Order: sequence, then structure tokens, then C-alpha cells
Amino acid sequence: MAPTVLLEPAGRSCWDEPLRITVRGLTPEQPVTLRTALSDEKAVLFRAHARYRADAGGELDLARAPALGGSFAGLEPMGLLWALEPDRPLWRLLKRDVQTPFVLELEVLDGHEPDGGRLLARAVHERHFLPPGVRRVPVRAGRVRATLFLPPGPGPYPGIIDLFGTGGGLLEYRASLLAGKGFAVLALAYYNYDDLPKDMDILHLEYFEEAVNYLLSHPQVKGPGVGLLGISKGGELCLSMASFLKNITAAVIINGSMVNVGGTLHFKDETLFQVGTNKRRIKVTKDGLRDIVDVLNNPFEGPDQKSLIPVERSDTTFLFLVGQDDHNWKSEFYATEASKRLQAHGKEKPQIICYPKTGHYIEPPYFPLCKASLHSLIGGPVMWGGEPRAHAMAQVDAWQQLQTFFHKHLGGEEKTISAKL
Repeated sequence: MAPTVLLEPAGRSCWDEPLRITVRGLTPEQPVTLRTALSDEKAVLFRAHARYRADAGGELDLARAPALGGSFAGLEPMGLLWALEPDRPLWRLLKRDVQTPFVLELEVLDGHEPDGGRLLARAVHERHFLPPGVRRVPVRAGRVRATLFLPPGPGPYPGIIDLFGTGGGLLEYRASLLAGKGFAVLALAYYNYDDLPKDMDILHLEYFEEAVNYLLSHPQVKGPGVGLLGISKGGELCLSMASFLKNITAAVIINGSMVNVGGTLHFKDETLFQVGTNKRRIKVTKDGLRDIVDVLNNPFEGPDQKSLIPVERSDTTFLFLVGQDDHNWKSEFYATEASKRLQAHGKEKPQIICYPKTGHYIEPPYFPLCKASLHSLIGGPVMWGGEPRAHAMAQVDAWQQLQTFFHKHLGGEEKTISAKL
């Protein structure tokens, strides 16, 4: 019997779904190497490999067999995805067009030489970002530039606004996947997209207020308030929205700050100035990467106090998801200080979940760790922190935590696919 690769689900799955990988038809205890490859939208190749040994019956089930080395070791059923590394240095895996899948190629090679063994079997699998039945609706409403993702059926559904960081543009992949869990999710651009400003030197919260009102007025979105989900600069903006705007019920802040960074923020007659920076505090690693974790000034001293987001004004329920090895900025410090400030003003204590050995970009499950890439504000390569396996585990847990949190505080029926590593 020729060796065959069995994938469950077969043929296609959503990116955040676990994938069961089994090889049958091997000889008893045969040594093999499994190799995965994926080409992103810029034709950059990501690859991983691991060495295995078949069982006494000639079967290899990655849910039961530990990897014996390679890109990872140990029992890691999803390691061949989360351990993918780019051929191009300083490159982050991103999905810009959620209407097309990533195509994963999996090869089984004889022996333990990742590049030398005879090809025994091969499979191709599509990993999709638009779950079955989810509708993608481009939005140009007033000033709002966004994409709305609606679950199948008439709803109404809990509404969430999704914000990314300083890269700008419009990223949809997190919103599209989350819509598959029973939420109406608005992926919101705020600069460097369409006719929006080209930079974020000056941002106006009225724009974000317009987005909240748009979402709440949609017939398939149920009120009375909306949720916010943001990472990095997007998390910081979510804190500002929750502090100044009405109708924000719940907010998930992924590695955000509690100070205004990279520009000035206006709302009506109030202004948050950008926190000061000192580039002399940049450390350079032996690999030539910049460690910028200490660049921002202490916001509790001198004029930098004018950059502090007044979280104590907010009646929003918060969940902070923190990578304890975040080298972009001091996410754990900011989450802790926001919690202290809220409690000092009689507000509800927020939930803070800290993930050890986890870096800045906490993504949906199975995205490979981006160790370092170019930073648009720094203008050079920076390290983001994190160790691949710990970071991968954190992403699976964080994805489940934020869904549970939003279902609890925004209502709606919980629809989850248990993600496993």
C-alpha cells in the first residue's frame, strides 16, 4: 500500500481550525520527515519540517506521535503550521485578501533528511479566512472606511469594531474569522487607506464615534452597545474610545498602551498629546535588530502626563491580553496601571491575562510567530519578542478567551470550534 496523507477536515478548513494530520501505509517504525510550505500574497515562501517515526502498524498520527526534531520537537499536532518560517528575513505572514485561501502543501519524505529523502506522499489543503456563510460588505458610510463581516442568517448579532496598529491600511482577517463565531465585526481603517489621511500625526475620535454609530444603526447588529477589539496602536485607540465615547460595552486590548503614541488625538475640545520618546534608549541586538521596549517616556512624569488616556472615565468592561515578552512596549505595565486607575476611581477591576514567553503580535491561532520586522515609526528592523511554541499556545488561548468574553458581555450564542495545538 502506497503511503497516503489524511487531513481532517479534508480539502479545506478555516485558518483558526485545528487540522488533524495522519500518514498511513508506512512500514512499521519507518523514519520520515514531514515538510510544509505556504506561499503568501507577495510570493514569499514559508516553510517548516519535523522528523517522525511511524508506529508498529505503519501509521503516523501527529496527535499521538512526538516530533523528534526539526522546526520543533515533542507532541505538537499543529507545529507544522505555527512553526512556519519565511525564506525572506524580517517578514510577517499577513492575509490581505480574505476572499482567497492560503494553500498549504504537505510532503512526506523517507528518512530524516529534510532535503534529501524520497517523496512518499503529498497533500494540498486550503486554509480559508471567510468562514462558510459569512458575508463580506465593503463600507463607505460618511467618513467611515471599513469592511463589515456578518454571520449567516438574519441576526441580530453582537457588534464588534476591530482595529490594528501602526501599519495602517485595512486588515480584515481577524474580523472575518471572528464573524464565523456569531459576531458582526467591522474591520475599521483609520489611516493610510482609500481617502483617509496618509499618516496618523493627527487623529480625531469623532471618526471612530461615527463608526460606532454606523455599527449600532445596522439592522443586523444588536445593541445597546458594541465591543472593541484592538492590538498595539489599535488597542490603545480602543482604550481611548472606551474612555471618551458612549455605547462601548466591552473591550479587548491586545498588547495595547494606556498612553497616546505616535500622534495627537483630538475629541471635541480635548486633546491627548503623544508621549515623548528617547531613541537613545534603543538597544541593538547582536543580530542588528533594534529593541525599542524602553523608548517611550514614563507617562507619569512631567509633560508626558498629557498623553495618559483617562481610562477612569470609562464604564466599559475590559479584558487585557498581554504578551510578557512584548518588546514593542511595556504592555504588562500599561495593563496593570490601567487596572489600578480604574479601581482607584471605583470602576470594575478588568481581567488581565498574561502569557509568558509571548511577543507583541498575538494573532488568531496558528499564525507563525513574527520574531522581527520593519517598524513604520522607527524606520528599521525591530524585534517583537516571543518564543515560537509558547507564543503559539498563547494565540490559541487568547482567541478562545476573547470570544468567551465578548459572548458574555455582548450577549449572543456562543459558537466555538475548539482550537488545539
